[in-house]
Amino acid sequence: MKANLVVHTQSHDYPIIITSQCDMAKEIAPYIKGKQVMIVTNTTVEKLYLADLVAGLEEDFEVMSVVLPDGEQYKTQQYIDTIYDALMDNHCSRDVTLVALGGGVIGDMTGFAAASFMRGVNFIQIPTTLLSQVDSSVGGKTGINHPKGKNMIGAFWQPQMVLADMHTLTTLPQRELSAGMAEVIKYALIMDETFLDWLEDNMAALMGLDKVALAEAVARCCQYKADIVAQDEREAGKRALLNFGHTFGHVIETHEGYGQWLHGEAVAAGMVQAAQLSHKMGWISEAQLQRICTVLISAKLPTQPPSIDTQIALDLMQHDKKVKSGQVRLILLKSVGDAVVTADFEPKLLEEVLASCVPN
Repeated sequence: MKANLVVHTQSHDYPIIITSQCDMAKEIAPYIKGKQVMIVTNTTVEKLYLADLVAGLEEDFEVMSVVLPDGEQYKTQQYIDTIYDALMDNHCSRDVTLVALGGGVIGDMTGFAAASFMRGVNFIQIPTTLLSQVDSSVGGKTGINHPKGKNMIGAFWQPQMVLADMHTLTTLPQRELSAGMAEVIKYALIMDETFLDWLEDNMAALMGLDKVALAEAVARCCQYKADIVAQDEREAGKRALLNFGHTFGHVIETHEGYGQWLHGEAVAAGMVQAAQLSHKMGWISEAQLQRICTVLISAKLPTQPPSIDTQIALDLMQHDKKVKSGQVRLILLKSVGDAVVTADFEPKLLEEVLASCVPN
């Protein structure tokens, strides 16, 4: 089982290799520049894959590693500095290659460190969660969180390649697998209703870690994202569609505390809120709204956000990166498989959606 896709960007084209139980070192070696390699991982992934990756590389490269705590709450400037310290302490030069071995947090942080160390060095993505394989590892978005907003500090910096090994998904906790499925479902809702049909037919296999089904889902999602990134690398237009559910979801993550809700869980509840607003605007039917909730529930995802004061939620939305001239812009559904970015909605309807989860 092996599939290769290509992401086309202004800076360079790069492959996404989708495989199962591969020799990670052998796959990434052709994309390493220079002799120095710094692997960034976390305490969970370290125990599973770091030793084998180091052993596979150290014959040909000078291999170093830095291990960060595991969790969204560590996606901060303090732990970016830990990466910088390791690079400096090991006298890494401009031709060092950083390797992100882990989920979305590790990928975002490693990419941001690569974008900013010596004004930009080579990096490679080895995503080990479903969420990072289908979304965050592709497209070059990197960054860290700020206490007042998620992913508010960062840079666009494309990797040299992405290696998605389906075997790594077999070690995921159920909750992490479900969180990744939120991003998979997102692609179907914004781009392709036939993919939603496929997900409904194959959800049991996906949740049962069927590697063939997972590889098909990852390949489809990566192709959708690669197509969008090729058209809009820096999110000036169409790429914003990939944030469906994220404006609502980021409110949940920021309000509840990073790491309390997994990113995919927050996005799932956020997608329902976005769908509710789409329904209130007369764009999608009640049946379509229920279909969205049903497929999320089948992936063991939440469809109800936590209770957040409406004004607090509105204030947090003002920190969203899609805000222009003080106007919140949302990704909404004209129909299942057809999304738009718009600020043309009645504020009262948005307030009704936000208030619907707040107890009287």
